[in-house]
Amino acid sequence: MCGIAGYFGTHTIPVERVETCLQVMHRRGPDQAAYRHFQNAAGRHAYLLFSRLSIIDLAERSHQPFNVSHHWMTFNGELYNYLERRTALAAQGRTFRTQSDTEVLLTTLDAEGWEGLEACEGMWAFAAYDEQTGSLMLSRDRFGEKPLYLYRDATGLYYGSEIKFIATLLGRRLEINFDHVYRYLVNGYKALYKKDHSFFKGLTELRPATVLRINAAGEEDQPRYWSPRYEQNDAMTYDEAVAGARERLIRSVELRLRADVPLAFCMSGGVDSNALISIAKRKFNYDVHGFTIVNTDARYEEQTLIDTAVKELGIRHTPIPLDPSGFIDKLRALVNYHDAPVYTITYYVHWLLQESIHAHGYRIAISGTAADELFSGYFDHHLAYLYEVRNDPITLATATAAWAQHIRPIVRNPYLSDPALFMRDPEFRGHIFLDAEGFQQYLTQAWAEPFAEAQFTPHLLRNRMLNELFHEAVPVILHEDDLNAMYYSVENRSPFLDRDLFEFCNTIPTRHLIRDGAAKAILRDAMRGIVPDPILDSRRKVGFNAPILDLLDTSQTEVRAALLDTSPIFDHVRRDKIEALLTQPQLANSASKFLFYFLNAKLFLEAFG
Repeated sequence: MCGIAGYFGTHTIPVERVETCLQVMHRRGPDQAAYRHFQNAAGRHAYLLFSRLSIIDLAERSHQPFNVSHHWMTFNGELYNYLERRTALAAQGRTFRTQSDTEVLLTTLDAEGWEGLEACEGMWAFAAYDEQTGSLMLSRDRFGEKPLYLYRDATGLYYGSEIKFIATLLGRRLEINFDHVYRYLVNGYKALYKKDHSFFKGLTELRPATVLRINAAGEEDQPRYWSPRYEQNDAMTYDEAVAGARERLIRSVELRLRADVPLAFCMSGGVDSNALISIAKRKFNYDVHGFTIVNTDARYEEQTLIDTAVKELGIRHTPIPLDPSGFIDKLRALVNYHDAPVYTITYYVHWLLQESIHAHGYRIAISGTAADELFSGYFDHHLAYLYEVRNDPITLATATAAWAQHIRPIVRNPYLSDPALFMRDPEFRGHIFLDAEGFQQYLTQAWAEPFAEAQFTPHLLRNRMLNELFHEAVPVILHEDDLNAMYYSVENRSPFLDRDLFEFCNTIPTRHLIRDGAAKAILRDAMRGIVPDPILDSRRKVGFNAPILDLLDTSQTEVRAALLDTSPIFDHVRRDKIEALLTQPQLANSASKFLFYFLNAKLFLEAFG
């Protein structure tokens, strides 16, 4: 895990600006910083900037920019199967001077071109310059775990792991895209990655699973080296699905335990994080250290399950009490670092978790990101499942009864308390942008954007899950995971985002996903005998979360004053509506989220406007 930045074009960047950028990149890579400057035969300049967080082969020989033959690379991420790739390349006669995954990845590109990425399992954003052809290649991993921002001006292309790196190389601020601020305020975080939008005009991200090639003359193309597919295997039995998921998840965890520094685990009382922890402990005898946010709110408290896991697995555990002190000032610091509003309050809490992980000396954190999207984990998945089995009366009746017994009592979204919701209208999505029409009234000008989704498959449930993984939920989580961890120079790893595991899960018949009203049935049974049974049998869905009013006491005069003080946000949001919101003794879940969005948008405009 590191930081990369650079430029390819006709402009010469002042050395002072490059060196300032390297200083700004320090949190992503406190162990080494360097850059290379090239000029090709067509007169274009290539800058490769790098800051290193040493994870594999800690020696100086693995510093970057790294050179193999006529190729130079800066690489943010990890090639998890680097040992297997190294063996395959050695069989072709390739030799190596380090033990690093960086050298293996660059040697793969040198030997096989960008097509060699097909054989690579990992997370990455990299820049590779070819001195021979004077061309630049940028790439991003399949799921977009590692960020890579792009900005083009009349002279060429700027790129960076963080937005501030691009602004520093440019030597000026980027202009705010207020349309995206409104999107965030009205439709919420699930709207942010549906198209190539960002909070700054002209700024985009390289799409996952893509290579951006720029030749010596500055001409671009963007081939994909992988595309997600859903290809259900109707003949697969439930037991085959369980066995296949178990085998692949164990292998994914094994690959992601590879490091020359110790790693920690983000831990809740749920099956996702405990699946990873239990595999590491029971299958690989890893000395697991779990970190948990302690929440006193009954909706989010999981202490009994956490205590069970700690005791049965015999792992080390650090609880982190949720501390409301200095909330606004801390959130302001986080918004400044993210170069964006913080997307949900979950990721303020997650940041506190990363602080403790760093304080205990860890450089890697393992998280359970994407289990819900791979195995089905959300309340609307239950209703979509009922829609999928609608033509099987016995299964539908059994599943509906189980839903009524186990799920309906804990659902708070008003739309999702109706089991026939999608059977009446399979196109209904009003529960996703909940209360958006009401939030539009908070703006000083008209703004609205209807819900839209990509079409991966005609199967309702699987199409929802794929949209969540690639456009709605997981991109948001990965953005926050990366920045929160890198604020403390910690690398985040997500074992559920494994190509082999993903492709297998997308062959599992939909009928296997939910059993007896329990989502993630395949994952639960795959982990039977590994994860403690009380965790597998619990139907609660909590994770890392907190209600905003536990952190922000709006009854306090100074808090209300801070929320309502003079700010550019009130050019866009009606102050009287916010004043009215703050007088409410209790907030509905959607209103609570809006208050958090408002506060973040306020801090963002004050910092970057």
